[in-house]
Amino acid sequence: MSAATHWLATGTAQSVLERGGNAFDAAVAAGFVLHVVEPHLNGPGGDMVLLLSEGAGEPQVLVGQGPAPRAATIEHFRARGLGEVPGAGALAAAVPGAVEAWLDLLQTKGTWRLTDVLAYAVHYAEEGYPAGAQLCTVLATMREQFQRDWPTSAAHWLPTGVVPTPGQRLVNPGYARTLRRLVEVSEAEGHTRVAGIAAAREEWRGGFVARAIEDFVGTPHPHSDGESHAGVITAEDLTSFRPHLEQPLSLTFRGVDIVKAGFWAQGPVLLQALAILDALGDDLLLDPSTGRGAHTVIEALKLAMADRDAYYGDAERGSFDPAVLLSPEYARARAALIDETASVEQRPGRLPGATPYIPPTADSRPRTTGQQGTGEPTVSANGVTRGDTSHIDVVDRYGNMVSATPSGGWLQSSPTIPALGFCLGTRLQMTWLDPFSPSALAPGRRPRTTLSPTMLVRDGAAVASLGTPGGDQQDQWQLLYLLRLLVGGYAPQQAIDAPAFHTTHAVSSFWPRVWQPAGVVIERRAGSELIEELRRRGHDVTVSPDWSLGRLSTVTRDAATGTLSGAANSRGAQGYAAGR
Repeated sequence: MSAATHWLATGTAQSVLERGGNAFDAAVAAGFVLHVVEPHLNGPGGDMVLLLSEGAGEPQVLVGQGPAPRAATIEHFRARGLGEVPGAGALAAAVPGAVEAWLDLLQTKGTWRLTDVLAYAVHYAEEGYPAGAQLCTVLATMREQFQRDWPTSAAHWLPTGVVPTPGQRLVNPGYARTLRRLVEVSEAEGHTRVAGIAAAREEWRGGFVARAIEDFVGTPHPHSDGESHAGVITAEDLTSFRPHLEQPLSLTFRGVDIVKAGFWAQGPVLLQALAILDALGDDLLLDPSTGRGAHTVIEALKLAMADRDAYYGDAERGSFDPAVLLSPEYARARAALIDETASVEQRPGRLPGATPYIPPTADSRPRTTGQQGTGEPTVSANGVTRGDTSHIDVVDRYGNMVSATPSGGWLQSSPTIPALGFCLGTRLQMTWLDPFSPSALAPGRRPRTTLSPTMLVRDGAAVASLGTPGGDQQDQWQLLYLLRLLVGGYAPQQAIDAPAFHTTHAVSSFWPRVWQPAGVVIERRAGSELIEELRRRGHDVTVSPDWSLGRLSTVTRDAATGTLSGAANSRGAQGYAAGR
């Protein structure tokens, strides 16, 4: 069973499974296809967080989030006149981690050779794929900037100067050549499957790819602050990066273990919110379809996200135990703060031995005037999706399971590198140029990412993987799904299809780091009664068009019968689930 944000990725994964590959082979093949068919949502220069389970066993986290380059220091950015990391431009690039993580997964857990896995992506990159409506909209938005400031992107994406129309066949010969060169290295005489993949990985991080990146970013180009800067990433930064496995965090909720990546990522927000809601002891308060329930869920999310900004980061800040944030006692204390009206304050909890970091609001930070690019291309203030991230879930006949959220390296994040057919990501925009922040910029430190796949474990066996694009909204939309699934008794497809909402009360993780106190964005089809009750309770509500929020997908496995199932989001008409 496969489910993804793009139907060609789903079809690719399912093809691999039908031909005898396992879930890891299938996920890798689909991941490289997502680079080609969703280039406005993820790319080879980006990053990824992935959860995996072998034979339905305990999940692990595969870390595909690269760190800040060696020369990416607060002092360097300040010397450039920057008050924050730009949202677009190669100066904001972390070390690319997605490709290395995909290849690591194939090398250590897969069964196929690299040439067979990459054949799907090479085919679509060379022969073409139908442009989606959202991709065409993004290219139309970026056309002027490409032609004025990023000529390599204009030559790559708009070779005739005309924006493509939905359904038009697009190709990426530059990326196809990059993949073919990796395959040639992999298939060199004498290479076994594993040795061939290892050789391709060495070529990626220490060969022509790393050299092309270093050479290209050395030329200054316009960034989102309106000024031109050179990037600081080098071939040595790529050579030093290795993806690795970590133990996840988990929280038991209604008899199910909810599994997430650690505090260097956003995932614990979901666990904290569930713990806070569970501490209330009233299922009526956990129903997102009622005004009272939606209000309670929103307030719990605001508390959890305040803790995210105050404490989450790659480096431990202070002497507190991060596990305290997931303790029942702490959850009860946080739950006691929820009252009948919307809070307009940032309210992180107080932990022994730690001072909470309060991020500055937009009004108190120096603003830049440039318009180049965007931060994360996610949901705008009125709820309209400008772009996003990608996601894929796979489960095979053996119970192997993958939940992966690749992102970054969007075509609108920085100029295209002509020799490679892709651009770099801008994940460093999630860091602060303030050494007191738990997510402060520092060489070798991972930026606190929003990428947040999820697995569900029951009685020691993985039974579901799920996730969604959405930046700061990823764990918010997943919370609604889990409440409807585990408390409301919805079927997975019903839970995905139900009206969605999220809060914009937290300071955005992405440039330009806006903050809307008590802000809520909600789909119109949630109903006027619910919407008006939120307003009466003091929420600053923005009504979004129907079917506009959330792009969840999931696959499930019944541990008792082995039955597999899946569900995917219909919003945007791109997601798809398939299986047999």
